Amino acid sequence: MTLAHKRRSAAFFAVLMYAAGASAAQDYPTVAVADYVYGCMKANGNSRQALESCSCSIDVISSIIPYARYEEAETFRSLGLLTGERGVLFRQSAPARSATSDLRRAQAEAEVRCF
Repeated sequence: MTLAHKRRSAAFFAVLMYAAGASAAQDYPTVAVADYVYGCMKANGNSRQALESCSCSIDVISSIIPYARYEEAETFRSLGLLTGERGVLFRQSAPARSATSDLRRAQAEAEVRCF
């Protein structure tokens, strides 16, 4: 195992440990918190600062919208990536627009507070 691999493993372990604590305080499952923080860190440089900002971000999001709504929005977003008519329903329906709009507002608030 290389030093770089050990560092990545240690960083991911730190994310999981923090996520477990954050999840206990909120109603978001640990895996959802860890997945969000991991993706956010990847997009923001995989640094200690990114860990802190991304962890803060999911805490803010979880304080604004319940997990069921977060999961709904993420599902619509994911299925909305389908091409053609298959994805239209998941992008343009009123429930899809409402759920994704709620998530975008929560993410914007998290951006202001944490980054």
